[in-house]
Formats: sequence, structure tokens, C-alpha cells
Amino acid sequence: EAVAFTRPPEVLDDGKPGADFSTPHAVLDGVRDILSERWAEDAALVQNLREWLWSEGLLKSSLVAGKNENDPEVAKFRDYFDYDEPIGRVPSHRALAVFRGRALEILDARLVQPVEPEPGKPSLAEGRIAVHLGWSHQGRPADDLIRKCVAWTWRVKLSLSTERDLFARLREGAEAVAIKVFADNLRDLLLAAPAGQKAVMGLDPGIRTGVKVAVVDATGKLLETATVYPHEPRRDWEGSLHTLGVLCKKHGVQLVAIGNGTASRETDKLAGDLLKMLARAGIEGVKKVVVSEAGASVYSASEYAAQEMPDVDVSLRGAVSIARRLQDPLAELVKIDPKSIGVGQYQHDVNQSALARTLDAVVEDCVNGVGVDLNTASVPLLTRVSGLSPSVAKAVVRWRESHGAFRNRQQLLEVTGLGPKTFEQAAGFLRIRDGDNPLDMTGVHPETYPVVERIIEHTGQPVGGLMGRADMLKTLRPELFANERFGVITVKDILSELEKPGRDPRPEFQVARFNEGVEDIADLKEGMVLEGTVSNVAQFGAFVDLGVHQDGLIHVSQLSHKFVNDAREVVKTGDIVKVKVLEVDVARKRISLSMKLDAPAGRREGGRDGRPRYEAPRGGQRGAQPGSGRSGEQPASAMASAFAKLQGLNKR
Repeated sequence: EAVAFTRPPEVLDDGKPGADFSTPHAVLDGVRDILSERWAEDAALVQNLREWLWSEGLLKSSLVAGKNENDPEVAKFRDYFDYDEPIGRVPSHRALAVFRGRALEILDARLVQPVEPEPGKPSLAEGRIAVHLGWSHQGRPADDLIRKCVAWTWRVKLSLSTERDLFARLREGAEAVAIKVFADNLRDLLLAAPAGQKAVMGLDPGIRTGVKVAVVDATGKLLETATVYPHEPRRDWEGSLHTLGVLCKKHGVQLVAIGNGTASRETDKLAGDLLKMLARAGIEGVKKVVVSEAGASVYSASEYAAQEMPDVDVSLRGAVSIARRLQDPLAELVKIDPKSIGVGQYQHDVNQSALARTLDAVVEDCVNGVGVDLNTASVPLLTRVSGLSPSVAKAVVRWRESHGAFRNRQQLLEVTGLGPKTFEQAAGFLRIRDGDNPLDMTGVHPETYPVVERIIEHTGQPVGGLMGRADMLKTLRPELFANERFGVITVKDILSELEKPGRDPRPEFQVARFNEGVEDIADLKEGMVLEGTVSNVAQFGAFVDLGVHQDGLIHVSQLSHKFVNDAREVVKTGDIVKVKVLEVDVARKRISLSMKLDAPAGRREGGRDGRPRYEAPRGGQRGAQPGSGRSGEQPASAMASAFAKLQGLNKR
């Protein structure tokens, strides 16, 4: 009928050509466009295809033609030159790696069907469209036209949009996981064990520019700075030891903090010789610790560092930060943008505003959970306290500098700009040691002090006699002290705080011991058992600093003899662990480790990243996918057979 009513092409009023009815071929093209447009807007069909491809489709990547795979920037993506994996099961780190490679025009990434069709044969997606429409090839005159319309609908209308939608879904999920990993690692780093109030010498390693030295007292106050040149080109080892020894004796240094950057291992050896020299001089107990210096350079050049240490050279401020972050990681790291601390995966590839919001919330949560010493806290630390804005935090410090140390929390109301509402929000997170009221050093909020007074009246004990007396406090019934304003749950929290007043949720301070003679990746041998510090954790495993300038990886399959889904179930950033070297790739700077000390060296378990996964023969038909119910055979040559098979799959 369409052929019978052909007519010349129309010309619209604006002079543009309209529908072309001049030939049967043009009319049939119009029919194809109308039908494909209608089917592509079928919401049920589109959703059906999306969910099917999400569960069974494959993310496939390959090297862009013409790229030199030996180029260092290109070689980083070597694992993805010939890669495919079910898109619905692609881990966050692999998805972001593929997307980064595609953005850099190094990788081609596309969504492919579980079984790719032979040339000239219908694809599984086309078959699913036909099944949805309830159509099958029965030898009718119009069947060939419908078949072509179905193929056109998939290839032109739906394939690219479906790929785009599923890639967006994959990226969104991958970014959410990456942001969570960053947030979890940041929380572990901020809540790392503090060394406490001890005099610390910070060493910021360097080669040609020398090792920057800064000594701070137990409160973090900078006492003295210096620069020594133990390495090339001066090689003044003895002179450097003499200078460091004098500083240690003069200021009673108890800990030596060494940054883990360039020349850290050589500087660690210098610190080891320093400790031996001090021991010969009768000064025992000084310890050395390798500290992450991530973000130290950012802090050194920051406006706050300039205000805090205006007369100190920028190059020396990093050593001060390294020393202070050993004393109290939380108090020092809040001065640095969380994104500069470097404990995330693909942090520059995720939504930056969402990342910033999440990390800021983590920092504030950690600060409030630990509590802040009102008389020693810096402006950046006070700013992170709930309710305190930067301007109010500065006003608190100005009041402290003008009037001396706070004696009680009520004095906060004398600070300009700090009203009753702000006091209500912040007071419970601020601590005053050796103040007028012992409760001011606890997490008990001032508005609940009347509850403590009733407990004092009931027990006949002063505040000092109650604090820390778990045996007595556990015998008290919370119901006796509850009222309309303060419920039983609040009273329980107060009693719990009184049991351990001023408790710090952070673990005790420990020091990892690096093996002598292991200073470079080339010094590592398969089978070695070493001690190291967990520097970063991702879902697929944990990175460990062994003191050889390159972190090793404990894959999730090597963390425990039990199945582990997420590495953070076993370790967290800052943990000290004992590991066995499984494999060392010096050329690619990769170290494979295991916490299963009985694991055989020389091999890694699992596939590309150690995790067992389904593999198919390259270049041929793909084998059966677990759980799919398919044998992996190619579709039959006849369209009717393919559609019949897909009808059966759809029912399954």
C-alpha cells in the first residue's frame, strides 16, 4: 500500500524539504524511522534492555590504535589493554581506571553483549526487542521490513543511549564507593594513635637541598630549626649526626619523626645512627618513627602556616608539621585540605563537591568524637568543632591570648560572637584540663551538670570521687536521676562518661620496626617476612609502607585465611602488620604481599588483580557465564530460531 501511494517530496512553507514519498525505498525508510522512533520510546522495552545488559553485558576496553604501549603514561593502563568483565560486577577501582584511560584517549571502552553476533546475524539485543514486540519471522511479506526496523532500532536508537546510561550508572556507583573508601581511610588516619606530649624532632628528608630539621616541645611549640646535608652532594654524615645530637641533648628529644618522601630510607638510617650515638652517650629511650608527609608541602605554603610561623622558611615548615603530626595526627592534619592527605583512590576522577562534603563531615565527626583542648587548640582545629565558625574560632583564640587560659566552660560566653546557641552546640566537645570544674575535662555537657549534682547528692561523693569509679557508678540506677528534661538514655551516657573521664577513642601509640638492610625495592626477596605500616586501604586490598620508597599491596585474598569482601574488615590505615613478600616486580615497581605467613612465595592467587573471576577464550565465542543459564553457543543463523531462543530465555 505504501508503494501504491508514492508522490513527490513535499516542500514546507519555510522552504525546507519535508517527507520524501518519491520512491518506494524512501517510503519504506520513513516507515522504518517511524517504527524505530516509537519502539525506542517504549519505557518498558528500554528498561528491559538496561537491566538485561547490566546483569549480563560486558564492559570491554582495549588500547587505542596507534598508542605506544611502552610509553610510561600508556603502560600504567596495561592491565586494561585487553580487558572485559560483567559490567554489573566491575569493582569501583577498575571502573574508574577504565574511565580515566578513556578520558586520556588511551583506552577504548564500550558495552558489549554477552555473546557478540556473527557478521550479518541478528544480535541478542535485537532478539529481545522482537520478543518484547511479540513478533517473529513467519515468512510474511512485511517480515523482512520489520526485521530491518528491529535491527535499526537497536543499532541506531538504543545501543549508544543504553551504553551511555549504564556507563553513567557504573561511574556513579564507582564514585560512591571511592568516596566512601577515601572517607574511611581519612577517618582512620585522623584517629591514628597520638604519641602524646613528648618533645619531637621532625626530619623532612631531601638529597641536594638537605634534610630539614625542626624540634618542637611537648605542646608542639617550635623550639629550633636546622638543615643538615648527610647525602649527595656534600655527604656530611658525621657533621649531620653531630648537629642532630646537639639538638636532641639540648631539648630533651624523645621521638624522631622522619617523613616518608624522597631519601626517607637514607634519612631513617641517619636517625638510626643518631640513636646509637645517643645510647653511647647515656641517652636511652629515644625512638624513631617514619611518618606520612602527605600534605606537608601544601601546609608549608598555606596562609595559615605563614600566620603561625611567619619567621620560619617555607622549606622548614614541613619538618614542623611532620613532628607535630606524630604528637597528635588529628590536631595537625585538620590544618590541611583533606584531599591533599592522599589516602583515596582515583580521588580526582570523582565528583569533587560530593567528595569535599563527605570529607569535611568526616573531619568534623572525628574532631567532635575525640574532643578539643580549649586552651591549646589551633584555629583550624576549633573551626571543626560543631557550631564554631572560622570567625568565632579566631575570636576564641584572641580571647585566650588576651585573658590567658580558660578556667571553665562558662567563660566561653564572654567571647565576642559566641552566643548561647553556639555555646549549646560546642561546649560538650571542648575540654579544659586542670580547670575550676573537673567535669569540664569530660564530654558531659554543661547543661547536664544538674544531673551530676543529683548523683553527687545521692552518693555523698565529690565529683573527683565519682570520676573513674566504674565499680560505684555501675551500681547506680539511671532511672533515679532522670526527669522530664533529661531522660534515662542521657543519664546512661553521663554515667558512661564519668566511668572513663576524658577518654580518648584512639588506640595506643606503637612503632613499626623496619628490617636492617632493606632500604630499596631491589633489596626485597620472595619469602621475606617484614613489618610495615598500612598506608592506604581500598576494597581490593591494603597498601603497606615497608620503608623501601614503594608501598606493597596485600590483595584482599591475602589478608586472611577466611573470605574477606572488603579489606577494611581486617586492617585500617595506620595499623602495624607483619607481611610476607610473595612477588617483586622491580621494573613496574610492584610488590605483592600476604598476611598469610604460610602462603607460598612466587605467585599470587586469583586473576588480574588476584581475585578469581570468569575468563573466556579470546577471539572466539564466549563460554557460559556463571548463573546465566546459557551454554555460550552462537545464535542460530535463522532469525526465527534466534527469536524463539530468546523467547525461552526471557521466560527463564
